[in-house]
Amino acid sequence: MSIDQVTLKQLRVLEATARHRSVTRAAESLFVTPPAVSTQLKKLEKKVGATLLHRTSDGFELTPAGTQVVDLAASIRALMDRTGDRLRALREGASGYAVLGVVSTGKYFAPGIVARFQRLHPGIRVALAVGNRAEILRGIDRREYDLLIMGRPPAHLPFQLDVLGDHPFVLIARPDHPLAEESDIAHATLRDQVFLTREEGSGTRLLTSRFLDHISDERTLQVMEMGTNETIKQAVLAGLGIALISRHTCHVELAEGRLVSLDVEGLPLVRQWYLIAPEDRELTRAAESLQGFILAHRGDLLPD
Repeated sequence: MSIDQVTLKQLRVLEATARHRSVTRAAESLFVTPPAVSTQLKKLEKKVGATLLHRTSDGFELTPAGTQVVDLAASIRALMDRTGDRLRALREGASGYAVLGVVSTGKYFAPGIVARFQRLHPGIRVALAVGNRAEILRGIDRREYDLLIMGRPPAHLPFQLDVLGDHPFVLIARPDHPLAEESDIAHATLRDQVFLTREEGSGTRLLTSRFLDHISDERTLQVMEMGTNETIKQAVLAGLGIALISRHTCHVELAEGRLVSLDVEGLPLVRQWYLIAPEDRELTRAAESLQGFILAHRGDLLPD
């Protein structure tokens, strides 16, 4: 058995079968016959020396070994996509190509960074990949990014970390909220409020959960989940509740007075933004140029 003898066709067959939980539907999606799918699966299992799928009442499910092979397939596909993008950029006259991964909270300033960089380096194309923390971590495992901007660095891989600046989190409300004019608001005062928070997998959700655990005094607080920072801001503006959120996501609304930052004891919570470069591979010249630009201008890249 040898993993290096596995073919891309076999990996696609496994992915399709796992996704559709059915050999027949996998075959339909790949425009082949069910026996052809079954044959490729058997060959793949023989090559890796492990059972990759098991049948349940709801269809096929991946075994632990199958999950590892599907993750391998996703990593290969991501690498092929990146290589294709680089080749396309070179064919179209670009001198380089880099992928900058950014957690979703950073999407409020990351496009400005890319725009400023490309005005100075018009020959280098930068792809901006935005996702919540869980999505970005999956992309890291698949080597989808040359550089990353995020708050809490991943602990499972070696990275070069450079601090970009403070990342404050504040509790926002409507300007006419009963607590808007209060000073040094005690945690106990907040326990009857409705808190709006991000989805599972978001770094902001994790920070909010820790904050709520800290102030709850073991009481159950009212929490309403929202899918994006924009949805949270609109919900706060509509009066649905208050939210602990990155100040960088709502600096415009705060400056215009459409939202206010509540004066709560212990807030803001100040974290850091990091520029992250993987240490297990060498940066391309394009990525090095982008890294140098960001570090040289880090004092004025974040919102005030």
